[in-house]
Amino acid sequence: MSAIQRAIRSLHTAAECPSLTRFSLHPPKSVEVEFSNGNMYSLSAEFLRIYSPAADSKVRTVGGEKVIFGRRHVGIMSAEPIGNYGVRILFDDLHKTGIYTWDYMHHLGSNKFSLMRNYIRTLKKHGLSRDPSLRKR
Repeated sequence: MSAIQRAIRSLHTAAECPSLTRFSLHPPKSVEVEFSNGNMYSLSAEFLRIYSPAADSKVRTVGGEKVIFGRRHVGIMSAEPIGNYGVRILFDDLHKTGIYTWDYMHHLGSNKFSLMRNYIRTLKKHGLSRDPSLRKR
């Protein structure tokens, strides 16, 4: 797919995305978002953390794939609105640089099950776990 086709597809997707009607933070475990088309999604802290849009998401590169692992028990500490288009979420692992736009939240909610399934497959493929590694004393 050419860059132009990707850009056009991206514009169509953004234009078709319904507007956010409700954002509810349920710390430490989840966020709930509701959109003008009636769709409502509950997104877990772990799911939001592993799909953070930030460039510095504490990513490990395994076999050329970027993989975030060990975040099963991550929590949400707070959320800060960013303009009228998104939110910055502060996680208890101190990650806070990703801005989740409402379009991106809609994408995550609409594709939650397939994204999580693919994530778990990637972890298994590389022998990694959703559970945090034990710290040596």
